[in-house]
Amino acid sequence: MIDMAKTTLRFAEIDDANELLQIYAPYVEQTAITFEYDVPTVAEFSKRIKNTKERYPYIVAESDGKIIGYAYAGTFKSRAAYDWAVETSIYVAKDDRGHGTGTLLYAALEAMLKLQGITNVNACITYADQEDEHLTHGSVDFHKKHDYRLVGRFKKCGYKFDTWYDMIWMEKFISRHVVPMPAIKSIKEIEDEAERTLESLS
Repeated sequence: MIDMAKTTLRFAEIDDANELLQIYAPYVEQTAITFEYDVPTVAEFSKRIKNTKERYPYIVAESDGKIIGYAYAGTFKSRAAYDWAVETSIYVAKDDRGHGTGTLLYAALEAMLKLQGITNVNACITYADQEDEHLTHGSVDFHKKHDYRLVGRFKKCGYKFDTWYDMIWMEKFISRHVVPMPAIKSIKEIEDEAERTLESLS
């Protein structure tokens, strides 16, 4: 069992790609949680980390020197008017789920995004009315627990494991919507304050 008192948070590094990929690969190969069919290469995964870190937080949770989960934010839509909204993603090692790692990662991610000036966090989640061997309602339940609400559903838009799955969007407001709205800060602009925040949550 994971000892959450010994779990620490830090920003992901490019060199973490292989270890993060070991967490992600089972989700690709065994679940419909991600619609990817093939596990990306380490080189491709490294590129994804690099691209994310140019603008948004990419956080890992470690226990006894081992990465047990990660969370990051990405662009929701590319148009400038969407700058204050992001899409969130989170993956916890399958053997380490249910011990609070996800909650800790999301708390840190939201704290970073608030510092940047983000208002809306959005999660894109695979869904089916009936659970099956490749998909449970765990992700939906997790997001409900963290005050996300259902805002949209697309029927039978993803096909994996010879099954048609729905996609739902869940949303949460983490900051006030004001007029005029201050410009978003990049993760690099708030780096020092972000590091202090991570230390306080670890």
